[in-house]
Amino acid sequence: MGKETVEIQLKLIERARGGDQQSMYRLYKLYVQAMYNTCIRMVANQYDAEDIIQESFTCAFKNLGSFRGDSSFGSWLKRIVINKSISFLRTKKFEYSEIDHLQIVDDESSNDDIPDIEPANVHEAIKTLPEKARVILNMHLLEGYKHKEIAELLGISESTSKSQYQRAKMLLREKLIKEMSYEN
Repeated sequence: MGKETVEIQLKLIERARGGDQQSMYRLYKLYVQAMYNTCIRMVANQYDAEDIIQESFTCAFKNLGSFRGDSSFGSWLKRIVINKSISFLRTKKFEYSEIDHLQIVDDESSNDDIPDIEPANVHEAIKTLPEKARVILNMHLLEGYKHKEIAELLGISESTSKSQYQRAKMLLREKLIKEMSYEN
C-alpha cells in the first residue's frame, strides 16, 4: 500500500472517529469484501457471515478510538472479524478434542499426490470440512496465525490446534483426491 493510500485511509479513519457517516461508508466499502472472505471461510454459511460482518463493522466503528495505528486498519479490523467469528462458533457450542492418534507431519510435506485442482473446488471442499478442523485450517493456512496464537484465541492447547490442522489437511486431501477420481 502506497504512502498516499495510507494517508487517505488515516484521514477517513479520523473523520469516521468524528462520526462522519460517509467516511464510515467508504471504509466499509474498502474492506467489506476482504473481511467477508475471511469470515465465510471461518463460518461457512453466507447468512451467518453477513451477520458477523455487520456486527464486526459496528464494533469497529464504535471502537475506532481504540485503534492506535500500531498495525494497519485492515489488520485491526480482521482481528475483530476473526474474534466475532470465533464467538459465533462458540455459541454454536463446538468443542475441540485431542486427536492423539494422528501422526503430526511437517507442514512442508509433499503434496505430489494431488494434481492441479481449481481453486473454486478447493474452496468448496474446505467448506465441507468439520467446523473445528475448518476453522483451524483457515486460521493457520489462510490467515497466517501460529498454532500458539490459535490455541490462545480458541482456548485450546497448541497440540490440539496442530492435530486439528493435520486432521483438516488429511480430510481435505481425501476429498480432493476423491473428487479427482470422479472427474477421471
